[in-house]
Amino acid sequence: MNLYLITFQSNLNKIETLYDCHKDLFVEIEKYFTLHLIHYNEVESIPTDAYKMAFIASGGVEKTVTQQFDLLPYPITLLTDGLQNSLAASLEIATWMRSKGMKARIIHGTTTNMVKQILTHHQAFAAKRELNGKRIGVLGYPSPWLVASNVDYLLAKRRCGIEFVDVPMEEIYCLFYQIKDDDIGYDASIFAGKAVACREGTPEDLLKAMRLYKAVRTICEKKKLDAVTLSCFSLIEKLGTTGCLALSLLNDEGIPAGCEGDLQSIVTMLIAKVLTGQSGFMANPSFINDEQNEIVVAHCTIATKMADQFIIRNHFETETGISIQGILHEGDITIMKCGGECLDEYFVSPGYLIENTNYINACRTQVRIRMGKPVDYFTRNPLGNHHIILMGDHEKVIHEFMQLYSCKQVE
Repeated sequence: MNLYLITFQSNLNKIETLYDCHKDLFVEIEKYFTLHLIHYNEVESIPTDAYKMAFIASGGVEKTVTQQFDLLPYPITLLTDGLQNSLAASLEIATWMRSKGMKARIIHGTTTNMVKQILTHHQAFAAKRELNGKRIGVLGYPSPWLVASNVDYLLAKRRCGIEFVDVPMEEIYCLFYQIKDDDIGYDASIFAGKAVACREGTPEDLLKAMRLYKAVRTICEKKKLDAVTLSCFSLIEKLGTTGCLALSLLNDEGIPAGCEGDLQSIVTMLIAKVLTGQSGFMANPSFINDEQNEIVVAHCTIATKMADQFIIRNHFETETGISIQGILHEGDITIMKCGGECLDEYFVSPGYLIENTNYINACRTQVRIRMGKPVDYFTRNPLGNHHIILMGDHEKVIHEFMQLYSCKQVE
């Protein structure tokens, strides 16, 4: 990995001494990056898509930085180790930038902590670069009850570089009917063998669900889709099956796949994937306990690789087809959502998965979570219905990523 530091140093300090003066920081950085120290007058030599930030090497550079701020990648990040009055200069520079309506943050602290911040910042930078040009397939249309989860295709492309591709359901139906039982029988038996139990669903239900998976998977290949959201309820009348198994297997394969044509949620799942490498669990908030700051979330599909075990069930609302009841282990989780019609808002909270629940009046995969932030966010200022659950604590890097897009945090 390359890191280009655009350096600002007072004329009172010799450029030849730059590395030696800040050697402790640079040596630690070089454990992870190939370091390039570039004078601000030579910014043109840095590759266009390279990872870069400003390095404030001393005091006395405040006016120079404010005159040259357009050379810096936005949002502006100032790296400073505090030597040669560099922290004082950085504070003045950041305040000036904020007074002009620009976002600016300072990376400073112990050497180890600064490098950790740089690594998190780079993780967000790399994810942003990877997200650009991704294609999300909208298979069918958003469910009519998702009245607050729309996305403006043009604004989303301008903000994130994501392209939405509308795919008529008829294309899926046509492929579905072309697939024979012999084409998917072996895969269905392998899947059934991995389940710890089958509480509902017949062999015929499983074959139908597997045919749908193959049809959607073919669509992804033909149209070069990086993620999909499926109008799953419209499948039930036409095909007599649900999309729960198809979405589960796609997520297992690293293709973010969401339910109900929810555009904001599938963008969130795609962001989670490129940022953390994980498949997310798209879930409905079902029950809130504000006294314990806990929430139960549930849905009828989850990546089987995200679960320790899974049970084959039928779909909760319709009692048809195949769905997945995943059993997850206790531990740290992150709950997140990217919202707004132009994807300019987000929510993120750490949490702890306490237990798997088994309410009869909720979707099949259910978990109780103790929130790290006030649970009344969901009743006071929510970003819609569905939220995405990730295993582990990813709060810092999600914040870092969203700030690169100048998104507003909702709490």
